[in-house]
Amino acid sequence: MNRLINIIQHYDWGSKTALTELYGIENSAGQPMAELWMGAHPDASSSIITAGRQISLADVIRDYPQQMLGAEVARRFSGLPFLFKVLCAASPLSIQVHPHKAAAEQGFAREQQAGIPHDSPLRNYKDPNHKPELLYALTPFRAINGFRSPRQIAGLLTPLAGTDPLIAAFVARPGTEALKALFAGLLGMQGQDAARAVGRLSEVRAHLPGEAWQAVRELQQYYPQDMGLFMPLLLNVVQLQPGEAMFLYAGTPHAYLSGCGLEVMANSDNVLRAGLTHKHMDITELLANVDFTVSHPEQLRVTPVVSQDEFSFPVPVSDFSFAVHQLQAVPRALSWGGPLIVFCLQGEALCQCAGQQLSLHAGQSAFIGASERPLLVSGDGRLAGAYCEIY
Repeated sequence: MNRLINIIQHYDWGSKTALTELYGIENSAGQPMAELWMGAHPDASSSIITAGRQISLADVIRDYPQQMLGAEVARRFSGLPFLFKVLCAASPLSIQVHPHKAAAEQGFAREQQAGIPHDSPLRNYKDPNHKPELLYALTPFRAINGFRSPRQIAGLLTPLAGTDPLIAAFVARPGTEALKALFAGLLGMQGQDAARAVGRLSEVRAHLPGEAWQAVRELQQYYPQDMGLFMPLLLNVVQLQPGEAMFLYAGTPHAYLSGCGLEVMANSDNVLRAGLTHKHMDITELLANVDFTVSHPEQLRVTPVVSQDEFSFPVPVSDFSFAVHQLQAVPRALSWGGPLIVFCLQGEALCQCAGQQLSLHAGQSAFIGASERPLLVSGDGRLAGAYCEIY
C-alpha cells in the first residue's frame, strides 16, 4: 500500500480554481488544472515513495506484475488496465468517439505499419486498446452523449430546414440512414456552405428555448464557426448531479461541457474527434467507428448497487470497476479486489492492510496491490475506488 504522487495535466479547457476549491491543491502559477491522473499510464504515470526514493508506479508494476496486478489481471493485460482521473472542465472539451477494441487493434497496427510517428498530430490510434469510460459527478456536470431519436432530431432541426438540402432531407424523412448522412455531411461541410449553416444556426439559436439550444449558445462562445455546434441538436444533453454517474460507450459521440467529476477508463488514449476542436479530424476514420444507435439519457446513467455503506456502479467492461464507500468509525473490510486505487473524496480515511496504516485526506490517493488483502478502511467521509476484479 503506497500513497500516490500524481501528475496534473494543464489542458486549456481546465479550471484554474476547482482542484484548489475541492481538494486544496495549490496553483501558484495560475495554470488551468484540467485532469489529475492516478495510475500507470506511460505518458504520465503516478509515482510512489519506496526505500526513500520516488519511483514510477508503471515501473513497479512492470517489475512485479504478479504481486501488483494479480495473476489473472497480469495475464490478460499488459499493465494496470485502467486510468483514474479527477477531471475539472471550465470550458467544453472536443466531441469525441472512442473505437471498439478490434478497431483500435487494427487501426494501431495499420498506422504502425505506415510509419506514422507516435506523436504526430495526424495519428488516430496511440495504442491498440479501447477506451470505455465512466464519469462520476463531483459537482453539477453537463455533457452531450449519445444520439437522440431521429424524430426528436428532426423536430429540433425544423427551424433550420431551409439552411441546406442535407438538413431539409433529414427533416422530411428522419431515420437511421438519413442520420448517418446528416452527421457525415455536417462535419464535412466547408467554406461558404459551412459559413451559411453556422450563420443561420446563430440566428435561430438566439430565441429558441430548451437545453439543446442553450448548449448551442454556450458552445458558440468558444467555437463560433465550428460545425460541431450542431451536435447538441443531434446528441442528448445530460445533466448529472453530484453522486450520479454515466457510462460512455465505444462508438458513441460525446463531449463534456462543464463541471468536475471522477473519470475511470481503460488505459488508452485513442480519440477520434468530431468537432469543437482545432486538432486533427479524420472524418473517414470517425465514421467507420460511430455507432448510430439511439441512446436515451436514462440508459446512459449508471444506477448504483447499494449495499450497507457502499455504492458500486456496474459497467459492461472488465477493464475496471468503480465504487464509493461511506466511511464509519469502525474499520470495515472492502470487497474490492484486484489492483486498486483509492481516492479520498471527503474527510479523512484510515487504510490498513498487510500490517501497514495510511491516512488519506480529501484529494489524496493510494495504490493497493492485488496481493495486499484484506483492506480495512475507517474514518469520517467518503472513499472512492477504481479497481480490476478478475479471477
